[in-house]
Amino acid sequence: MGQTTAEKIFAAHLRDEPFPGTKVIDIDRVLCHEITTPVAIADLEARGKDRVFDNTKIKAVIDHVTPAKDSKTALQAKMLRDWAHRHDIKDFFDVGRNGVCHAIFPEKGYIRPGFTVIMGDSHTCTHGAFGAFAAGIGTTDLEVGMLKGVCAFREPKTIRINLNGKLPAGVYAKDAILFVIGQIGVNGATDRVIEFHGSVVEAMSMESRMTLCNMAIEAGGTSGICQPDAVTVDYLWPFISGEFASKKAALTEYGKWCADADAAYEKVLDFDMSQIGPQVTYGYKPDCVKPVAEMVGTPVDQVYIGSCTNGRLEDLRIAAKILKGKKIVDSVRGIVSPATPQVFQDALKEGIIDIFMQAGFCVTNPTCGACLGMSNGVLSDGEVCASTTNRNFAGRMGKGGMVHLMSPATAAATALAGSIALAKP
Repeated sequence: MGQTTAEKIFAAHLRDEPFPGTKVIDIDRVLCHEITTPVAIADLEARGKDRVFDNTKIKAVIDHVTPAKDSKTALQAKMLRDWAHRHDIKDFFDVGRNGVCHAIFPEKGYIRPGFTVIMGDSHTCTHGAFGAFAAGIGTTDLEVGMLKGVCAFREPKTIRINLNGKLPAGVYAKDAILFVIGQIGVNGATDRVIEFHGSVVEAMSMESRMTLCNMAIEAGGTSGICQPDAVTVDYLWPFISGEFASKKAALTEYGKWCADADAAYEKVLDFDMSQIGPQVTYGYKPDCVKPVAEMVGTPVDQVYIGSCTNGRLEDLRIAAKILKGKKIVDSVRGIVSPATPQVFQDALKEGIIDIFMQAGFCVTNPTCGACLGMSNGVLSDGEVCASTTNRNFAGRMGKGGMVHLMSPATAAATALAGSIALAKP
């Protein structure tokens, strides 16, 4: 019997199986940010275990509140900063060089097919776009990962989701994953790996695949995984060209992590994506999804474009194309946060930042702040935000606020209209 991608990765990284079904696996990347890591740092210090297993495999960034907004967030940043300096963490991104964790780490080439990746952040599943097993974990597991370079998992079963056909014009990866979550529900993949297949996925850029995998957690998934292919190799080539004689050689090597044709799945779901339109959430769960056409005219107070879901250059290009030469309505606050300094610089060179500013958007530094209601775009009670982020929980962007999740294209069109609107392809 063949293996799924996750099964292959688990088998290759298995360190121990202390109990039937519980696998202790070696970790290739331990990712850290200033919200969840300081708790782990403090506990390890208290236990007299202030050390790391490998300072080249740990990557750290200050990204959730940056720069610090108050004494508490300044302390969190200081704890991570001091720890990173103390242990000579080779890849630590402080204020001025920092970006959203799930955007900057792939951008730097740190994630590869077949890797195991952990972080104290639920959207770590983003990195599965590279054919990796990437999962968010709790504080205790993070401590063990930092200290020993291992993590224990109950090996998850895999659900295969085939996205067939071709996305219509004006429909993007965000629409695709919102549609899927709307179909299977927030518990549809609980404690499971979602393996994405099909012609739609094969046609996606790495940026789009990261968007797809980013929201696997909103369906309950432990990780979302795409199959490594030529698109993956092209994205990674600047970082791996010294390791392989050719792109073909890299593709052959990475291809071993692809699921076998006879792999056994707990469930296989097929979706014809050729007829779907742009999607948007309503209510307070990510599976409360409707076609945008059914929500047109719903008033909004703020439009936010950014986050680990949709803050990459591809996303800003899509929104800028719709905004170019136009002005957002006076009743709407438009905020855009490029996900990394590189995205910001590239967008600046292409004139995208100017398009946003001419349209009336506030352009902020890279940060996660608005997404979870911590800074740079918090909502007031009763306000509504059209957002390219990943969660629409009650109060997610501010107590009493409502969030409608959507693609950058829909967000841009909404900013121009002052209410939820369909973008013209």
